[in-house]
Amino acid sequence: MDTKPYLIFEQNGFLCGIEACYVREIFFLPELTAIAEAPQDIVGAIDLRGEILPVMDLNLRFGYAWQEYAVTDSTIVIEWQESKVGIIVNQVREVKELSEDAITSQLSYGRDNSETSHHFVAGFARCEADIIMLLNLDRLIRYSPEKSEKSWPVSPSNAGNQQTAGESDTESLQWPINANLLGKNPQILSKRHVFCPQATPEEKAIFQSRTNNLRRRGEGENDAAINMSLAVFVLNGEYFGIPLDVVREFTDINQVTPVPCTPDRIVGNMNLRGEILTLIDIRSVLNMSLNMSEAANYLSKAIVVEVADLVAGIVVDEILDIIYLNVSEMAAVPAALHSANREYLRGTAIYGEKMMAILNLQKLLTKGGVVVDEEV
Repeated sequence: MDTKPYLIFEQNGFLCGIEACYVREIFFLPELTAIAEAPQDIVGAIDLRGEILPVMDLNLRFGYAWQEYAVTDSTIVIEWQESKVGIIVNQVREVKELSEDAITSQLSYGRDNSETSHHFVAGFARCEADIIMLLNLDRLIRYSPEKSEKSWPVSPSNAGNQQTAGESDTESLQWPINANLLGKNPQILSKRHVFCPQATPEEKAIFQSRTNNLRRRGEGENDAAINMSLAVFVLNGEYFGIPLDVVREFTDINQVTPVPCTPDRIVGNMNLRGEILTLIDIRSVLNMSLNMSEAANYLSKAIVVEVADLVAGIVVDEILDIIYLNVSEMAAVPAALHSANREYLRGTAIYGEKMMAILNLQKLLTKGGVVVDEEV
């Protein structure tokens, strides 16, 4: 049965999915620069390593009211045909393989089709207890409804009849500015656009720092050689990263079957849509023991990786994020780490306020005694 990987994310209480092959990278929301005369849902742009990337607010694209952004929001960069755009989402969840028989292209509401057609939803997928809206990227990026008579800009004949709002009304309008509000208060353009005006000074500094980091690029170097995408996960409260190019998907762990006569690091097998997947706990290879405070999350999540001809599920306590890291931000492995650990680490990097260890997964799986010998 044919399946496709979808990146699942949460936005405004909805679960949405887009085909993972069109996702180029994911990072926490940076400070955006407003753009005049852009479509209303394009709320700004960023300098992404020398390329100006427009950023879309999905709430506005779906026709909902604008909501204040948070430092926990993320940006997903999508490349569709010749277009590249970032979309703001509340939380990136995971990558899921969805089969064709789990997808329903249309829902019948018992009403006339002209009233129930979806502009941006290509279908609905059943995924365990969740229903996921699958987005139509072509319409999401290209669809442009006809402008209403009330759309911006306000005609000169109407502008003179508008009542000027008081200073308190002007201050209550937040970035980005809804186009329809301009008709009520044409004086608003005299004020400077401010990204996230309600953010604290600490939050504003975080947004600005992210923008500066995304702007960096190596001079005279190949971009692919100096940047890497990483999946960030937690083991025993410590942060680890593995290159995204070896990650096939993220999955929940269900019904583990123990494998007799195997080392403790071989947790067992599970059925992943008809494929027998071996689950591996890499803690022992990294000289870590199971932290009993994390025992409640044990055997709940796994990262399915594919290295050479080996496919395995790496047991993790929590999957945090997918990030884009410049190798200039990666530091050497501290000498204080145990020598057995150092062999399987590519380096370290700062993630939030903690140190993240970047794993050399290929060496760990092939030389760390993880692969079970056929004679065992």
